[in-house]
Amino acid sequence: MTDHALRTLRQNPRLAELAAFPFEFDLSRADGGHGEPVRLASGGPIEVVAGTGAGGTYFVCADGSMLYADSEGGAGIIGSSVDEALQVVLGLPCWFDFVDLSPRDGEEVILARIAAAEEEMREDYGIDETRAELRAALGFPERSPVELVTLLHTALLRTEPDFVLLTEEEGFAYRLLDEHPRPPLWEPVLARGRADLTLLRTSDRADWDPVAGDPVRRRLALRAAQFDRAESDLDLLRYLLRRETESSMTDELRLAAVLVGRHGDVGDLPLLYEVRETDFDTHCGLSEIPEPGADAAELLRWAEELDEWMFGTDPADEPLATWTELALDQGMTELARVALIRALDEVFMDQSLLRRPGDPTRLETSRLSWLAAELERAGDLPQALRAQRLHTALQETAWDRISERRDQARLERVCGQLPQAIDSLAAIRALLADPGDDSLRYWTQVNFGRFIAEEHYALTRALVDADLPEGARTLLAAADAILGELSGNGLKRLRELAEETAERVRDFRDLR
Repeated sequence: MTDHALRTLRQNPRLAELAAFPFEFDLSRADGGHGEPVRLASGGPIEVVAGTGAGGTYFVCADGSMLYADSEGGAGIIGSSVDEALQVVLGLPCWFDFVDLSPRDGEEVILARIAAAEEEMREDYGIDETRAELRAALGFPERSPVELVTLLHTALLRTEPDFVLLTEEEGFAYRLLDEHPRPPLWEPVLARGRADLTLLRTSDRADWDPVAGDPVRRRLALRAAQFDRAESDLDLLRYLLRRETESSMTDELRLAAVLVGRHGDVGDLPLLYEVRETDFDTHCGLSEIPEPGADAAELLRWAEELDEWMFGTDPADEPLATWTELALDQGMTELARVALIRALDEVFMDQSLLRRPGDPTRLETSRLSWLAAELERAGDLPQALRAQRLHTALQETAWDRISERRDQARLERVCGQLPQAIDSLAAIRALLADPGDDSLRYWTQVNFGRFIAEEHYALTRALVDADLPEGARTLLAAADAILGELSGNGLKRLRELAEETAERVRDFRDLR
């Protein structure tokens, strides 16, 4: 498909006028842009090409797909190209009223819905003659409403993950135009693991290493085994358990131990003990494993209780973190990014989701900390910063506010938002001077103070690099003042960092 139709409309004012009215594809509205600044979550380019009288906007994406955004926060792909999208627009007048339709509705339902809508339009507009003229001029074939609904439905399902629209300033994601069901995140994420589990089950032990020796494929295979359990898997599970120790303490190591333990074979207790004693982390993480000499009932009780508490057999019950982390491990960045952004939006819209189950008067904000870390891992620093700022704002003690504000300043610095980073560090210094509680009693004697000073020096260097000497000198003085208050061991490297930073500031001054 090409953008032949768009070029033709741009070159022919009469055709452009017909497309604008009554089909609501108005090229003249492109110059006004969308109602608010927007961007794709993926970072891909988009170009406004037309609009509607109701404030909707048509965008063309880098691959030629057409994205439509309405004025009420909804957006979706409506065609794999401009030509395809225009066929939908012309063939399904008021197409946005039909986004709920799909081929599953059947020909009778689809034709009845479209016929009723077109009959209503015919009372005011001569859509048949106009549509025929446009189709002929643009070289479009005459397609049935059923075929056009199929095109629209297929296009809408492509919106996530690559074409999710965000508000530029706040970073909120537009909702989907439709409510058609999509595969849950775990399905594409787990697909490789399911395939590998089948491969392992049907191949000789000598051929297990390509999967078992790859940390990501091994983790996925163990997750697949979690949800597809078989009595015949015990030897395979033992092998994967041994190999997973190569990654030290992971959730999948614990899972592998549980899956082995659930077979209730006391002969596996020495193996489980050996796995537990791999290193300090595994010793702590698997400390509850029964000792060699325990009976089968104790082994089963341990495995079943931990399985019920942490794992289970339904992938839909797994926390979002399981699937976003495995998605990122496989390079499925956009899948993970969209899931994380929508989870963050959910918290912004309803902070009661953070209330502690046992104490609804208090908030448990670790979810925001996790979202910030995962979004940063996904390479989406603006969204990570959005999560971090909310996390910072919800802290209660001076210690926690400073700790999170320091992370916020780091992200602001990395994002190039240097004035905001300066403000964040100034807020930290104000809290140090007047904390309002006793949580900072020992801040000068522990690593907490060193971390604060390090971020001051890091931002000072960033200001030098940005050709902002006055700001660098001012912040250097503040950093040195913090360093002067610190005591205890481990300050040698910090003093070296202070001198290196001061030298960079001096060198910059000399160059000028």
